[in-house]
Amino acid sequence: MSTRHALSDTTTLATRILLYYRHSPGLIVVSLVTPAALVLVFGYVFGSAMSVPGGDYREFLMPGLFALVAVNTVMPTMIGSARDVGLGVTDRLRSMPVSRPALLLGQAVADAVVGMVVLIAVTGLGLAVGWRIRDGFADALTAFALLVLFRFVMTWVAIHLGLLAGREDVAGQLGVMVLPIAMITNAFVPTEGMPTWLRAIADWNPISALVAACRDLFGNPGAPTADAALPLQHPVAATLIWSAALLLIFVPLSVHRFNTHGR
Repeated sequence: MSTRHALSDTTTLATRILLYYRHSPGLIVVSLVTPAALVLVFGYVFGSAMSVPGGDYREFLMPGLFALVAVNTVMPTMIGSARDVGLGVTDRLRSMPVSRPALLLGQAVADAVVGMVVLIAVTGLGLAVGWRIRDGFADALTAFALLVLFRFVMTWVAIHLGLLAGREDVAGQLGVMVLPIAMITNAFVPTEGMPTWLRAIADWNPISALVAACRDLFGNPGAPTADAALPLQHPVAATLIWSAALLLIFVPLSVHRFNTHGR
């Protein structure tokens, strides 16, 4: 199949997903409500009792919430993939003369676009509560690019898990696991105060590398200590390495699962 046809298939499916979001604005609203609630709870309720070296807690918190926007794609994408399997949409797509990797790529691209919209809104929320970009426009653009990249990566993870689940209710139950994974990071509190074994898990969590990279690029407080794990000492490089590794694992797995489901 030619590259032109593959691009056409990608565009077609991306448009399908975006139209679904257009007619279901509640999905985007829910994506915005979660960060807003966390700003209120952590920034104003718990934040009054928290302090971080070198700055305001809300400035420390916002990069963590930006990363959460990237991770939040897992639940809706996983449920959507499982729904398509359950309703037979996946079987109908497989019966067409289309590029199957391009179909899945279209879903990932569409979700990245939705993620950018949500990220813009959450950025406005951060500015409203006192968060600021401290280190220049170019570094900030790099941080936002990393956030969009990581959301794109997590979409592939979610597609595979949704195809693996095969049922919407099962995918919904698996989605509950997203919150603990996102919480055992440096997003809400510094990892230095955690027990040694839990700190090791948090420091090597890919989300922690993304959060640390954003704090570094935005110039926000929360620089890693001298004894921090290697990913936090070089967070931008670690985020890129984690992203490449996850794509190398989950893109082939997703395409294989899409091709072989039900066989």
